[in-house]
Amino acid sequence: MRRFWTAGLAILAPVLLACSAGRASQGFIDPRLMTAYIPLAQSYDLVFSSWGAAITIAPNIAVTNDHNLNFIAPDRLLARSRDYDLLFFRTDSPLAPPAGEAHIGDAVIAYGQGSDRHLREASGKVIARDEYVKARCPDCSSQRALVFAANAGAGFSGGPVVDAGTGAVLGITFGYLDSENGRRMYAYDIGLVLAEMQRLLGPAAVR
Repeated sequence: MRRFWTAGLAILAPVLLACSAGRASQGFIDPRLMTAYIPLAQSYDLVFSSWGAAITIAPNIAVTNDHNLNFIAPDRLLARSRDYDLLFFRTDSPLAPPAGEAHIGDAVIAYGQGSDRHLREASGKVIARDEYVKARCPDCSSQRALVFAANAGAGFSGGPVVDAGTGAVLGITFGYLDSENGRRMYAYDIGLVLAEMQRLLGPAAVR
């Protein structure tokens, strides 16, 4: 497995010939997620492939991780964030699922793609709302992450983390850190994601 590291955090970049993380999904808990979710996949030949995810967060605007840039057609790209591992691109979907606010102890579900290109999910629990992650560059803004315990991994890059009860989008997954206590998944809080979208694309981008 190929892994990309930043300040000790494993970034969920597309990988080659990796085992799928999470478990096979039986479908989204909210049908609005089905419309908004965007699988990302590429095949290089009969053997090699890579995968990730994205989701519509405003009418005709989707978000994924900036390290998923190779998945996005140049004519669809709207903006790339310097401070966060986020990029925004144009999508044909006019509908976005509701956003919510995470609380410590909340049950969540992360969605992503498997090596078989089928939808996968990983259930977990929020363990931190505002954890420090080293800035992406010397003069970039400090990063703060929503952290949840779950067995997600490759293929979940850019995918949504949702409230397990309501289906509201709480964040966008971007990395993980393994410890003796298990895997800690890192996501950008959806409030931060929407604020960065507005900063880059202007007030008209806010739903």
